[in-house]
Amino acid sequence: MKNKLNLIALLVLVTLQAKAQQNAVKMDSLQEVTITSTRIDLPFKENSRTIDIISSTDIKNSAATNVADLLQQVAGIDIRRRGTAGSQADLYIRGGSFDQTLLLIDGVKMDDAQTGHHTMNAALPIEVIERIEIIKGPAARAFGQNAFAGAINIVTKNSLDNSVSANIEVGSFNQLNGSVTVGSELENSSHIVHMGKLTSGGYRPNSDYNNSNYFLKSIFNKNEQPIEMIATFFDRKFGAENFYTTNPTFNEYEETQNSLLAFSTAFRSGALKIKPRVYWKRNQDMFLLRRNDPSFYRNLHITNKAGAEVNASYASSLGITGFGVDVSQIYISSNNLGDRNRFMTTAFLEHRFKLLNEKMDITPGVAVTYFSDFKFHAFPGIDLGYQVSDKFRLYGNVGYTYRIPTYTDLYYSDPVTVGNENLNPEEALSSELGGKFFSSRFNASFALFYKDANNLIDYIKANEDDPFEAQNIRDLYTKGFEVNTNYNFTVGNLKQNLSVAYTFMEDEVGDLNLNFSRYSINSLKHQFISRLNTQPVKNFNLNLIYKYAERTAGLSYNVWDASAIIHCNTFEFSVTANNIFDADYIESGVIPMPPSNVLFGLRYKFN
Repeated sequence: MKNKLNLIALLVLVTLQAKAQQNAVKMDSLQEVTITSTRIDLPFKENSRTIDIISSTDIKNSAATNVADLLQQVAGIDIRRRGTAGSQADLYIRGGSFDQTLLLIDGVKMDDAQTGHHTMNAALPIEVIERIEIIKGPAARAFGQNAFAGAINIVTKNSLDNSVSANIEVGSFNQLNGSVTVGSELENSSHIVHMGKLTSGGYRPNSDYNNSNYFLKSIFNKNEQPIEMIATFFDRKFGAENFYTTNPTFNEYEETQNSLLAFSTAFRSGALKIKPRVYWKRNQDMFLLRRNDPSFYRNLHITNKAGAEVNASYASSLGITGFGVDVSQIYISSNNLGDRNRFMTTAFLEHRFKLLNEKMDITPGVAVTYFSDFKFHAFPGIDLGYQVSDKFRLYGNVGYTYRIPTYTDLYYSDPVTVGNENLNPEEALSSELGGKFFSSRFNASFALFYKDANNLIDYIKANEDDPFEAQNIRDLYTKGFEVNTNYNFTVGNLKQNLSVAYTFMEDEVGDLNLNFSRYSINSLKHQFISRLNTQPVKNFNLNLIYKYAERTAGLSYNVWDASAIIHCNTFEFSVTANNIFDADYIESGVIPMPPSNVLFGLRYKFN
C-alpha cells in the first residue's frame, strides 16, 4: 500500500513539472529576508549557519492550524505531540531534548526554568505570524544556554492595515474553533489584536481540551521613535491521559497559563545600532493525577521571569561588531519544587570579518553567563562562510554549549521520581558543514552535522522497586546530514511550488552500565518530508504534505495531510484533512496519535 501511494504521488508531481513553463518567472523569494534574531542583522542568503525560514505564504499553504503542526513539516525538527491543537507538544532539534531547544518571540527568550515541556505553550496563533526563523545546531553563542541544540524565533506581523477578519472551524472529534483578528492603523500608532477559542471533545478518552488565545501588538510613536509592545495570554485546559504515567487507573488532567509582556525600541546613529528591551514572562502549570480528585495528587508551579537586555552592532572598516548584555531574574513558587530564585547575566560579543574581496566571512564570538546557582560558563563559537558565486555559498561553524538543569531535574519528588540538587550542567561541542544555492526558481541546501554531548541527565535506578533519580550519566554522539530543496514553477501562469527535504541522524550512546533508565534515545533516524502547493485554477489552492519517519527504536510511519483553500472576494473556505490514510503511530510515550480527521473552515475579512 505504501509503495502504491508513493508511486501515485510521484506521477502527480512529474505530470505537474512536465507542464511547467520554461520561462523564468519571478516567484516569492526568501533570499532578501534579514535574520533579525541576533545582534548582527544579515540577509538570509549571507548567513553562515543552517537556518530555515517559514514564510507567511508557507504558513498559509501548510495545511497546519497551529505552530506545532507547522514545525512538523521541517526536516531536522521533531515535534512529539501528545494530542491535537498543540495542547502539549515537545520540541526537539537534531536529536536534542525538549529541554535543549530555545523558543523566542520577536527575539524574547521564552525558556521556562521549571521544564522544557512548557516551551510550546508560548507558541503564537498562526494568524499573527509573519515568519518563523529556525536556527539549527549550537546557538548558545547567540542566545545563551537554552539554545543547546538550536533556537526558533517567531517573528510577528507589524501591520494588518485597517481590517477585521473572523474565522470559524468545525471538524472531527467535536472540534470547534473561532477567532477574531483586528488590525488598526492610526496616525502615530498601529495595533494588532487577536482573540481565539479552540475546543474539542477529544479523539480518545480524556483527550478533550479548551484553549484560549489572546494576543496584542502595538507600535507607538511610529513616526519618530517607535516603541513596540507585545502582550500575550494563552490558557490551556486539557485531559492528559497517559502523558506522564501508564497506570490505567489514573485520569490525568492539566491546566497551563502562559503570559508575556515586552517593550522594545531601536536607536540608530550612523554605524551604531542599539536595541533595548524589557520583558516579563509568566507560566503557571497545574497538574492532577486524578482529574476528579484534586486531593489525591496535585502539583502547582508558578514561574516568573523578568528581564532586560541591550543588543547593539557597530559597522566599521574592519567589519561588523555585535555585542550585548541580558539580565534576568527568575522566581518559582511550587508545592513540589519549593520556592526558588535564580539571577542570570549573559554578555555577548562577536565580530564579522570580510576577506578575499568580501567573498569570505569569519565570525568568531562568545557568550559568557553568570548563574547565581551555577556560577560562570562560557559558550565560544565561530562561523565561516565563502561565497563561491552569487548563487552558491559554502559555510561551516563550530560551537560549545551548555544547559543547566531545570528545577524539575533538581528538586522534583514523587513516589517514583527523585530530583538531584547536585546535578552538573549538560555540555556539548557541535559542528556542521553546509552549502546553500539560490535562484529565482530553485533553492537548495545541505548540511553535515556532528555533536559530542557529555553529562546528559537521565533518571536511573539500580533495583526495580527503587525510585528513579536524576543523574549526569550519558555521553551521546550524534552525526547526520540533511538536504532541503524548493522549486517554484508555473502551470498556465498559475504559481506552483514543490519542496522536498530529508534528514538522516545516527546516535551513539557512550558506555552505560545501568539496570533501569527512564530516557531512551529515540531520535528520528530517517525523516522525509515533501510538500506540493498547486493552483489548479485561479483562486483555488491545493496543498499535499507527505511525512515519513523512522525512529532509532525501529518504529516507522507514513502520514499524509492535505488542505484545499477557495478564495472568493472577502470569503475564504478551507478544508484540512490530517492523517488521510489513517496511519497508526506514536510520537511520544504510549499515546496514539489521532486517526484520520477533517476540519472545515470559513474566514471572512472586513475591509
